[in-house]
Amino acid sequence: MRFTTTIKTLAAAIAAGFCMAGAAHAADTEEVKLGYAGPLTGPQAHYGEDMQNGLTLAIEEANKKGIKLDGKTAKFVLVSKDDQADPKTGVTVAQQLVDEDLKGILGHFNSGTTIPASQVYHDAGVPQIAMATAPEYTKQGYDSAFRMMTSDTQQGTAVGEFMVKDLKAKKVAIIDDRTAYGQGLADQVEKAVKANGGQVVRREYTTDKANDFTAILTNIKGSAPDAIFYGGLDAQSGPMKRQLATLGIKVPFVSGEMTRSETFLKLAGDAADGTYASLAGVPLDKMAAGKEFEQAYKARFKSEPGVYAPYAYDGAWNMITAMEQAKSADPEKYLPMLRKLDRKGATSEHIAYDKNGDLKEVSVTLYQVKDGKWQMVKTMVSEAK
Repeated sequence: MRFTTTIKTLAAAIAAGFCMAGAAHAADTEEVKLGYAGPLTGPQAHYGEDMQNGLTLAIEEANKKGIKLDGKTAKFVLVSKDDQADPKTGVTVAQQLVDEDLKGILGHFNSGTTIPASQVYHDAGVPQIAMATAPEYTKQGYDSAFRMMTSDTQQGTAVGEFMVKDLKAKKVAIIDDRTAYGQGLADQVEKAVKANGGQVVRREYTTDKANDFTAILTNIKGSAPDAIFYGGLDAQSGPMKRQLATLGIKVPFVSGEMTRSETFLKLAGDAADGTYASLAGVPLDKMAAGKEFEQAYKARFKSEPGVYAPYAYDGAWNMITAMEQAKSADPEKYLPMLRKLDRKGATSEHIAYDKNGDLKEVSVTLYQVKDGKWQMVKTMVSEAK
């Protein structure tokens, strides 16, 4: 009887010890919530998932590092929301994220959702690093807004120059899907075409829900352009390229980074060959630590990284590095560190922001589909002006 009592007493003491150790460990750990919003359902889900994977990889690596913030070991947690690539949903989701007491926002993906949502984050004093490429995002004067990729102003300038100087296209037709991204990129391409001595002979519009472009392509055919540019998603550019072939329009077809995808190749089929697409940054195998990132991504997700994953990865590390330098997850303390950030990442040897929150290093690569695969044509790297 006395033996049984002793065992029970010992067990209770051990249990109490574990509880105290657990409580002590909890007291030494600080949960740091970072928000993510992007399209996780619908036709753009593959973009949103790619971005989310890049963020997840960075956060898991940071947790293994045991970063100390505010005197405690930080445990970073990604809180994800599906904004459905819809501006109204994006604002609703933004408010939901802010209500969860987040220390930073890594998103949204689309320019159309990012721009209206950015006011919610700014008003709440929450720093935001978005994938959005429309120039309007960082022209709002919000000191909380930063990018993960080169802006459309920079990308459009490079594409317009490439079309006129490299493709020798003096007459260009332009189509966009009326989204903030598609229209914004197309506007910049138009300016660059004209600045380089070219002429825009036709400007047509569609939507990001359309799949029949016969009418506008027939109008364009009558204008006899030397090249056609499309600002929009692969869900439209794929069928559009097939319909160009059906109509016998054989001039170069050029688009932006959302067309530079495996989805475009599948949707365009045999008609994909010859298509050009621009992409902010340099090819994965030419990035500062692209090969290491690719290996880590494959090991974690058992698949190839998409276009946006390495930029999302660096975006997360930019925010985490700023916190680490400030030794705090308090936005007021780490935001100044984010503004003067200068670090080597996966995508670049020199990641730094200008006064607007745009990346200082401008790099744009042009690709072409050859034998059903995307192949690099030309990379342009410069400093933002």
